[in-house]
Amino acid sequence: MGFIKYVWYNSFYRITILLCLLSAGSIYGQNTVKRKQISPNLFGIFFEDLSYAADGGLYAELIQNRSFEYAPDDRKDWQPFTAWEYLTKGYGYGTVSVETREPIHPNNPHYIVLKVDDAGQEGVGLINYGFDGIVIRAGEKYNFSVFTRLVSEQPIPLSIQLRSKKGDVYGEVAITANTQKWNKYSAVIEATHNDDSAVLAIVAKNKGTLAIDMVSLIPDKTFHGRANGMRSDLGQAIADLKPAFMRFPGGCLVHGDGLENMYRWKNTIGPVEERKEQRNIWNYHQSVGLGYFEYFQFCEDIGAKPLPVVPAAVSCQNSGGTWKIGGTGQRGLPLDEMPDYITEVLDLIEYANGPVTSTWGAKRAAAGHPASFHLEFLGIGNEDKQTPEFRERFKLIYDVVKSKHPEITVIGTVGPSPAGEDYELGWKFANENMLQMVDEHYYEKPEWFLANTGRYDNYDRKKTKVYLGEYASWGNTLFNALAEAVYMTSLERNGDVVNMASYAPLLARIGHTSWNPNLIYFTGTGITLTPNYYVQQLFSNNQGDIYYPDIVSFKGTNVAASCVKDSKTGDLILKLVNAGETPVLAKANLSGFRPLNSNATLTFLNGQNEAKENVVPVTTAFKPEKQFTYNMAPHSLSVIRIKSKKE
Repeated sequence: MGFIKYVWYNSFYRITILLCLLSAGSIYGQNTVKRKQISPNLFGIFFEDLSYAADGGLYAELIQNRSFEYAPDDRKDWQPFTAWEYLTKGYGYGTVSVETREPIHPNNPHYIVLKVDDAGQEGVGLINYGFDGIVIRAGEKYNFSVFTRLVSEQPIPLSIQLRSKKGDVYGEVAITANTQKWNKYSAVIEATHNDDSAVLAIVAKNKGTLAIDMVSLIPDKTFHGRANGMRSDLGQAIADLKPAFMRFPGGCLVHGDGLENMYRWKNTIGPVEERKEQRNIWNYHQSVGLGYFEYFQFCEDIGAKPLPVVPAAVSCQNSGGTWKIGGTGQRGLPLDEMPDYITEVLDLIEYANGPVTSTWGAKRAAAGHPASFHLEFLGIGNEDKQTPEFRERFKLIYDVVKSKHPEITVIGTVGPSPAGEDYELGWKFANENMLQMVDEHYYEKPEWFLANTGRYDNYDRKKTKVYLGEYASWGNTLFNALAEAVYMTSLERNGDVVNMASYAPLLARIGHTSWNPNLIYFTGTGITLTPNYYVQQLFSNNQGDIYYPDIVSFKGTNVAASCVKDSKTGDLILKLVNAGETPVLAKANLSGFRPLNSNATLTFLNGQNEAKENVVPVTTAFKPEKQFTYNMAPHSLSVIRIKSKKE
């Protein structure tokens, strides 16, 4: 009898537990459907200062060469007076010279000395043409600042003017330079007219000699209203992607064109007049007004986790143009300098996360952000050639960082291609050293992406994870974007091994493009969002952290689908892509999700294959059934988002 009681009770509890399991979990009855956890950080962005993405782009500064640091090694025809003009009208005269004897700061050695022999009727001064002209709008306010130092004795009144190229004044304020020590003067100018190609004029009204440096003009309306902030429309376009993370500041920019050109984060923080500017590897200049503090703050403003990348103590293998002879330009920091360099990397983590009582946490707080930036990820190196010199230095950095900061996920590098020597050697090195994650890069034809959707299916889930840090098909047509969309469904399917992915590059200024394609193109007056942008937006805005296989079935080529759930909202999300030429009938089986909410939306992106513009997603209401068919139109991406029953 006791044995019979035991069997009865045991069966009762097993049935009870089973019923509880079936009713537990999400509102969609997730335990009745095959599922797996995937990365919640899958889709993010990658920012690199190329194609004028920072100066003349996202960074809101309107003055080009504001600190007179341009030089021929930036670009052969550049020099400290590039983008400036000496202004003498109204019969005034004087001289202008570039000097270095008494700078504001050693990191900022060049400045202008303006000598006014006779101010004439209109004064003598300087004009700056900005980046392809300065865009101003009537009624808008612009924050002006300048550092000056009297070389002569008497104060010098200055008129600061927004002008048309013809000389019409569209806004003016007055300041007076009145000290023989470097001093910052600030003023607000309100524009009275619209002009897409205005200039800034600094006009001295009296005889005398004046040193001038760090001339700045930033719109009062920046993204999130930040001082020294970001251009509002570009910042918003990036924020609208809702990226899970942001990788910065590069890219090839990080390891630089030679050891002296490596991107050193400490040179980019603190007062802007004390930052160390340098040549940009993409053949222009970095003011570093957009520095590490601004990067971290921008990440916070757009809700993206920061992913800074530091050099692996080696320069780019293509330094000095050696890509022409096989990429033999990689050089490593001397080993006796490695302890200091490793400390520099550790200091970055402290700058991001350390308490205000720490040395570098105090510097972050002094910049206006006492709270941590919550750094979780750190990239070391970028597409570096897998030489013994690289591996030795990488491991020196990696071992110390992981020892001191086990909470940080360190990301290695496996070269610039989806296969080949650096890829093979990089993965071998990663697995031997049990790296947490490595950064894969590839730019290929759209047909490659369509043919390689199984790339990650057989990656070992127990070994190093993947960050697909740079990828794009070669073009900005809808076909390119849809080929990427097909591939992105495979990233979701493999989101347990591919933890992060970011299209590249992000931004390019029209007329100054170093690389194509890009996600967003812009001028001083507006932006162009590509079909690739909308694909990235639809995937990033509809990320999930649970993947359900075999929910959607279909027959056809160049077609793909995925089903994920966003645990934060409880929403179920279907993505259906048809990059082909004919309609495809898809069948969705949602019968395992109980109960099913009839509150859903359909976002539809569609157009001609060759379309590059005017391809914009449209969202409408959608009523799903437990089982339904969906006609996948040619050249289309459809996103069906089924709202949580809780809403």
